[in-house]
Amino acid sequence: MNRRDFLLTASAAALLPNVSRAMGQFDLFAEAVEAQILPTGEYSATRSFGFNGGLPGPEIRVQQGQRLDVLLHNKLDEGTAVHWHGIRLQNAMDGVPILTQDIVNPGSTHTYQFTPPDAGTFWYHSHYLSHEQVARGLMGPLIVEEANPPDLDHDITAILADWRLDEAGQLTDDFATMHDVAHAGRMGNFARAFLPDLLLKKGARIRLRMINAAADRVFPLTLTGLKGRIVAFDGMPLAQPREFETIELAPAQRVDVIADVEGTMEISMATRSGNYSLGQLATEGDVEPRSSEIPALPSNDVPRPGEVTQELTLAMQGGAMGGRHGGDNIWAFNDLSDLQSAPFGRFQRGETVRIRLVNDTSFPHGIHLHGHHFYEIQRGGSLGDLRDTSLVQAGETQDILCVFDNPGKWMLHCHMLSHQAGGMKTWVEVL
Repeated sequence: MNRRDFLLTASAAALLPNVSRAMGQFDLFAEAVEAQILPTGEYSATRSFGFNGGLPGPEIRVQQGQRLDVLLHNKLDEGTAVHWHGIRLQNAMDGVPILTQDIVNPGSTHTYQFTPPDAGTFWYHSHYLSHEQVARGLMGPLIVEEANPPDLDHDITAILADWRLDEAGQLTDDFATMHDVAHAGRMGNFARAFLPDLLLKKGARIRLRMINAAADRVFPLTLTGLKGRIVAFDGMPLAQPREFETIELAPAQRVDVIADVEGTMEISMATRSGNYSLGQLATEGDVEPRSSEIPALPSNDVPRPGEVTQELTLAMQGGAMGGRHGGDNIWAFNDLSDLQSAPFGRFQRGETVRIRLVNDTSFPHGIHLHGHHFYEIQRGGSLGDLRDTSLVQAGETQDILCVFDNPGKWMLHCHMLSHQAGGMKTWVEVL
């Protein structure tokens, strides 16, 4: 990325997902779209994929405990499927071809029905050829609202993503090249944050929900114009709001910030050349600021770990500058590439399992577990944050502790989607 690419994001026309409060059946159309990703007037629209005519797809909002009934219509010329990322839902609704459903063929429909048990920031995206379909735009936010939400002036969702575009502003077709898959993934040459067309007032209190919907890019973020705290990661509230200076989001990770507006709000990404704007919201006027502290969000009813009954190791192997492994693709877990007939682990419902995530490669990986959240274990052995995706840096190890209480076959994979396409995926079974 160069400086001009990033500065263009400030003037690019907003691409706003419609906010849809799901009542009864919600129709979701996967289709080819033309989206004005780059600035209007300088570039033509980009031919891409999207949901319901837009990119990102519509923001779906439901109340915690409210049933969501979605009818997916596949209007593409290829198959697809939708995964509801971070939702602890029943296995049949998870949206993963081979493990939980058949591919939704062109011209076909598929029904997803589930009741989100947790309030928080989640999202949905294609889980078929996801390294390409997500990079083309098949993704959108899913917001599950608390029964008693915090006192706010605005609840704002920011979708972060990047694209690899040619000089005409069109997506290049070089998905899953050997070089990209073996390195850090498919890095775009243009990135932005999708934000609502909104003027803020100084002194207002906002909730900013940031979702990394990029296929492969890790976003090291800074926020300016705000004074606040982190209140949730991956849809799960923190027991105590946390101060921050920078925020690192791996693909699929989310962070919620509650903050008071002090000036123009800007989301920037740190690069070797400095910070570059991904998006901003200007201010006009002011309001009396609140005197109350940033509140903690109400906790979700996630099972607490019991006695550990199994301890497993998931070793990440392969890639450029990596050692040899026994798998038959570019990447492997424990010398095995891609989905095998036998699961990585098989657990009785309710078992507490400790998994050591060992990154023996030269690149970071964001390891995502479907259908569950898990605790990251801190140094010293105490329970850390609840996550559904853990970023493990090159050469590092991260232990996680999970109560496998959701029956079914659940995917476990790197959410750098090019790495997933290159073999870094497995599954677990909860009996």
